[in-house]
Amino acid sequence: MKSDIATPTVTATPTVSRSEWLAARKDLLREERELTHLRDRLSQRRRELPRTRVEKDYVFTGPKGKVSLADLFDGRSQLIVYHFMFGPGWEEGCKGCSYVSDTVDGMLPHLNARDVSYVAVSRAPLAELLPFKKRMGWKFPWVSSEGTDFNSDFGVTFSEEETSSGRLVYNYGTSPFPMDEAPGLSVFQRDEDGSVLHTYSTYSRGLDMIINTYNYLDLTPKGRDEDGLEMSMAWLRHHDRYET
Repeated sequence: MKSDIATPTVTATPTVSRSEWLAARKDLLREERELTHLRDRLSQRRRELPRTRVEKDYVFTGPKGKVSLADLFDGRSQLIVYHFMFGPGWEEGCKGCSYVSDTVDGMLPHLNARDVSYVAVSRAPLAELLPFKKRMGWKFPWVSSEGTDFNSDFGVTFSEEETSSGRLVYNYGTSPFPMDEAPGLSVFQRDEDGSVLHTYSTYSRGLDMIINTYNYLDLTPKGRDEDGLEMSMAWLRHHDRYET
C-alpha cells in the first residue's frame, strides 16, 4: 500500500526546565482538545451519512465455500470490510495492508461485542490468500472476491485501460494511484428486511485512523521518521522480514 503521508521534518528541540516543559505541554493540550472535539463532530457526521442499497449479489469464496455479502455479517448488523491489496498471482500480500492487519486480531472480540463483524477481502484466489495468512499468523476472516466486480465497484481495483489512460479514479477522484490494486475500507449495515446498505468507504489518508502503529509512532520524538525516504513507507517490511 503506497502512502502519501507526509511527515514533518524532525528538528532539534531545546531541553528546558520542568516548569517550562509543563507550560508548553498545556499549550499543546489545548490544540489536542480542539482536534478531539473536531474528530467527535466528524464521527457524528459520518454516522449521519445517508445509506445506499447494495443491489448486486456479490458472492465470495471463503474457507467453507461460497458466501454472500450478507453472510459476511455473521449474524451481526454491521460489517467492516478491509480492502486488502493482494492481486491474483502475487507472491505475498501488500506490506502496507499487512502493517494495518497486524493489529486486527486483538480488537475482533471488542468489535463483535458492539455488533460489528470484520472481514478482509482480496481479489486473489483463496488458495493464494490462505498460505500467506498462515505465514503471518492472522486469525481474522479473509475471503476472495475473485470473479466478482466487488473490488472495482468499491474503487480499489482498476483495469489496465484505467491505469494506462491516466483516468484512474481513486479516493473519489482526488488521488492518483500507480497500481491496479489499492487499499481501502468500507462499512455496511443490514437493514431490518435483510437488505445490505453501504454506509461509508474511505481510502488514502482516510486510512490513517486505522494504522495503529503509526498512531503510536506519532507520539514519539522522531514520529514516523520517514523524511528523506524515496517513498514514505520504504522502511516497511512484513513483520517476519525485519532483521533482528
